Amino acid sequence: MADAADDPSVHWVEPRLRAILPLDGFHLSRSLKKVILGEAFHVTTDRAFADMVALCAEPAADRPTTWINPVIKASYDRLFRLGHAHSIECWQKDELVGGLYGVTLGRAFFGESMVSRVRDASKVALAHLVARLRAGGWQLLDCQFITPHLASLGAIEIPQADYLRRLYSVLAAGAGTGGGETAGAAGAAAGVPSPPFVAGDWGALDALGAALGETRATGSPPGYVIAQLLTNTS
Repeated sequence: MADAADDPSVHWVEPRLRAILPLDGFHLSRSLKKVILGEAFHVTTDRAFADMVALCAEPAADRPTTWINPVIKASYDRLFRLGHAHSIECWQKDELVGGLYGVTLGRAFFGESMVSRVRDASKVALAHLVARLRAGGWQLLDCQFITPHLASLGAIEIPQADYLRRLYSVLAAGAGTGGGETAGAAGAAAGVPSPPFVAGDWGALDALGAALGETRATGSPPGYVIAQLLTNTS
């Protein structure tokens, strides 16, 4: 994180209490389900990653400054180009009105930032994310810090030690042996599984939509598919 958009430095933050959203514990309220089923937004994935990061970095009435500086923007862009970062975008007509982005490691997804410029946009984006992670065999959704908004959707706080145990368990479940001596030695010393890790399938949700005859280029399946996936877990 940076202290401000014009701060040239980046600070590493490790909260004592970590927010996660259990993938089987997403709270799909009746009102949110209605919005999803009503297709109030056109939802895409990885269609406008840089624009999503930029939107998250824009000042807003409730957040006059941002922790996203040029160094962080460039780093996320590089991760996206390497296939290690993804975005979910919510559109109304041709305007990007909300969404989120995050970084992946194995079957863990680390939500970095989300934004809403109209009501319910970020909630819909998070619902689509949880459905996508469930469909693709992901096991951990890291939200970093708890907020009332995230808590209302099912996020919980756990101690740092519990979080690390969950993270290492997820990585160990899909860890390979090709990480090299340096990575292996360092990982063994820290109790961290060595890479490469078995990744979750980001495109599994799209394949499900295609199987139902609902193929959408650079998009997500229709709302009823998302709602059905989430209804089974709420």
